[in-house]
Amino acid sequence: MTREETLLERITVDPGIFGGKPIIRGMRFAVEHVLANLAAGTTVDTVEELLDNYPILELEDVHACLLFAHHLLAGDQVYDRIPVRAAS
Repeated sequence: MTREETLLERITVDPGIFGGKPIIRGMRFAVEHVLANLAAGTTVDTVEELLDNYPILELEDVHACLLFAHHLLAGDQVYDRIPVRAAS
């Protein structure tokens, strides 16, 4: 398994959580929340600050979110590469 595949496994979709938006490791923590925090620079200025503010997150989660966003912007079919969990 490649590093990219390992990272993308951290991103999941569960129709019962946030309406099926991509989340991190099945938790109620949306990929878009990580990206918004990093992009806006209003809550955090660095990845380290993000990880300090949200101890549930791991550095690999942040890398996975960035990789996911990259694939979306590149027009890649990324949704077929992430696990979909059954509705809770």
